[in-house]
Amino acid sequence: MDRRSDSQEPDTRHYVAVPSGTGKTHACLALGLAACQRGFPVSFFTAAGLVHQLMEARDERRLLKLQAQLASVKLLIVDELGYVPLSQTGAELLFEIFSQRHERGSTIVTSNLPFEEWTSVFGNQRLTGALLDRLTHHVHILELNGESYRLKQSKARRRRDPRPPDEVAAAADPETGEIIPDS
Repeated sequence: MDRRSDSQEPDTRHYVAVPSGTGKTHACLALGLAACQRGFPVSFFTAAGLVHQLMEARDERRLLKLQAQLASVKLLIVDELGYVPLSQTGAELLFEIFSQRHERGSTIVTSNLPFEEWTSVFGNQRLTGALLDRLTHHVHILELNGESYRLKQSKARRRRDPRPPDEVAAAADPETGEIIPDS
């Protein structure tokens, strides 16, 4: 990764588009932690969570305050864009946040969708085009390839414990959920 994005380019954006379970969120959290350790203010949201907060703030007439807070952080991480389609209002509010941050603060966006499919999330080709124009200006695109680590862990567990899933579930204490060791 280009180290300039850490502090010398305040408007750098990172976009990570890969299949589920390949480490997008972990990578973004690591970058966010590194920024925090260097003293930079960081905010992390899922895309759906951020849109929910924006819509709630709009309904409660505190949208300008939330927008100012989001504009003031040095690094905004928006995770899981594309997992949930956005309402027209939600898409417009998220677009406004990205527009306000354009060339003013670093933004990391993760998605499991290629750019060509973002219209299905935002529901409007013109809005999607304008958003991509802003997000892809001064951008580092990271692609993480490979099998889902969760799927890989699940397969490894099944190889270690060939019992059917209902027998494995029965090995947990029903009250506490604690795993009961085999005798």
